[in-house]
Amino acid sequence: MSDRRSFSEEFKAGAVELVISSGRSLADVSAELGIKDGTLGNWVRAWKTEHPGAGADEPGPVEWAKYRALQAENAALKKENEFLGKASAFFAAKHL
Repeated sequence: MSDRRSFSEEFKAGAVELVISSGRSLADVSAELGIKDGTLGNWVRAWKTEHPGAGADEPGPVEWAKYRALQAENAALKKENEFLGKASAFFAAKHL
């Protein structure tokens, strides 16, 4: 069995947001959240790599996580809508 914990994207984004916006150290934030320094450091490094020019006017990690979740939900709803359209056309043709 593995001792590895898994964290949601929202949790990761919130932790990165704490480090970036508050100016607190990785050690402080990781101790507060009960995670390892290296883990949080990896998340912050990944965020900075993905958003190299992120400044105060750019959306933070939490907003990006919400945006990605909404994109995934939108894609799923499009697929569902397409399927329902095809199903209704099939049953309408069968009814005639």
